[in-house]
Amino acid sequence: MEQQLSLTILPQPDDTTCGPTCLHSIYEYYHDPLPLSQIIAEVPTLAEGGTLTSLLGAHALGRGYSAQMYSYDLNMFDPTWYGLSSAQLQQKLQARMEFKADSKFTVATRANMDFLDLGGKFIFEDLTPELIRRFLSRNIPIITELSATYLYRSAREFGYDMVFDDVRGEPSGHFVVMSGYSRPGKTVHISDPLIPNFYAPSTPYAVPISRLICAILLGVQTYGGTLLIIQPKPEQGKTHARTHRSE
Repeated sequence: MEQQLSLTILPQPDDTTCGPTCLHSIYEYYHDPLPLSQIIAEVPTLAEGGTLTSLLGAHALGRGYSAQMYSYDLNMFDPTWYGLSSAQLQQKLQARMEFKADSKFTVATRANMDFLDLGGKFIFEDLTPELIRRFLSRNIPIITELSATYLYRSAREFGYDMVFDDVRGEPSGHFVVMSGYSRPGKTVHISDPLIPNFYAPSTPYAVPISRLICAILLGVQTYGGTLLIIQPKPEQGKTHARTHRSE
């Protein structure tokens, strides 16, 4: 079976606004038009540029959506925390933040705690093709923060201007939206705000699901390695099924 959600995505305005651009595409999908410029202005930006999945989720929660995150970042979340309540998770995050003397870790931890405060949920489950298809088959798009370096097979990037440099560079993170899949082809359709890129000249494009899963898991190197599921609450009356499905 193949399924493609009728989701459109704009080109990201610059190198660091992939996250807000993906969030904009989700709002458009749910018939909730909001100017991209407004989303960029409202979503907090990190000192080095870019944003975090939990900050995108917090923006959606502030607009009345439900939001849940799947995280695979063992630097942030210990596996023994997986069964904890939101309140208990808050306490553990606070304790680890006080122990770790790292400015970006502190920013990321506070963002995760704020996400919980606003009613967001963290879910810990193995990242499998079945998990991805579970949402896409129900017409629910998925924002993911992954390793662009692995997804595109591009060189690592160096400096604030993100110059490609395979020796001095570091892995680069990126936000994209999963917007469909092909079970026979074992691929996932990616709606990418960075077009063209090293993988494809246009969007959406198909990526082998095995490669996508690797790229997501390697996203933990840049505080990614996440899935973000945003859905309208029933009282919003915005749910719909804009999709093309073929058997």
